[in-house]
Amino acid sequence: MDSLIILAVASGLEALCGYPDALFRAIRHPVVWLGALIAACDRCLNRPTLSFTARRLSGVAGLGVLLLASILPTMLAQHELLRLGTTGLILLAVAASTLLAQRSLWSHVMAVADGLESHGLDGGRAAVSQIVGRNPQTLDEAGVVRAAIESLAENFSDGVVAPAFWCGVAGLPGIAAYKAINTADSMIGHRTERHAAYGWAAARLDDLVNLPASRLAALWLILAAALTPGSNASAAIRAVWRDASRHRSPNAGWPEAAMAGALGLRLAGPRMYGETQVDDGWMGCGRAAADVGDLRRALRLYRLACAIQFAIVLAILSAQG
Repeated sequence: MDSLIILAVASGLEALCGYPDALFRAIRHPVVWLGALIAACDRCLNRPTLSFTARRLSGVAGLGVLLLASILPTMLAQHELLRLGTTGLILLAVAASTLLAQRSLWSHVMAVADGLESHGLDGGRAAVSQIVGRNPQTLDEAGVVRAAIESLAENFSDGVVAPAFWCGVAGLPGIAAYKAINTADSMIGHRTERHAAYGWAAARLDDLVNLPASRLAALWLILAAALTPGSNASAAIRAVWRDASRHRSPNAGWPEAAMAGALGLRLAGPRMYGETQVDDGWMGCGRAAADVGDLRRALRLYRLACAIQFAIVLAILSAQG
């Protein structure tokens, strides 16, 4: 019950306020702190002279350090603050709100739409480079739009639904542990020469903790499509059933397929990251020629899906109360 109250208040706060720029300038962001610890462990433990197996074990150890550093302080804080009653719950919700990304994700993807409309292809490329890893100079307008929609769908799961799910399960320690794992995956969970062994544990654990959220994210998008004129919930269901398992990620395909089907688009598919081509399956069977209008429709679906999640949390709280 306390965890759900923390989640409900945190979700509302983050949707309204986001993470204030002044606070970021003053103390940075908790994810930056986690990133600094991940980088320090990487430098100390991921030594190239070690064997592949030893580097994999070092990665497990580094992940253990990260989880202890994120869980123990937040467990202690939650235990002490819950003694304060309502005041403690509010303080915990404020802390948890910093680890949700509803508003920031909206702002970053909206910037792509605004960039395309205000400054053409160059403006769209500049904005999308802030949220995707592929080389924006290789993208035409449709490619920029698809990249932004794919990022919106995947990060809806990773940055909104998953942290909310683990906050609802375990409060502040749950959301802190999730963000630690997800940040580690984004930094070291790549199959590069340096991180293929060391980042293995982070990548596998990230896949595991995102399993429930990716399915829920697809469901929220399907429900949003059912409530949005011009969107197709039935096509979203068919795309998830047919295409989600074809994605290279065990999780990203779920929200991307739901978004593709709802909008009548094709997303993912073969694409370039730097000099490397990723041969991924297509999500959806609609148009590949996406435009800015499609991006704005995706943002409307996203906003409604966030509202649906919030409403469901409130409904569960009401039922328990």
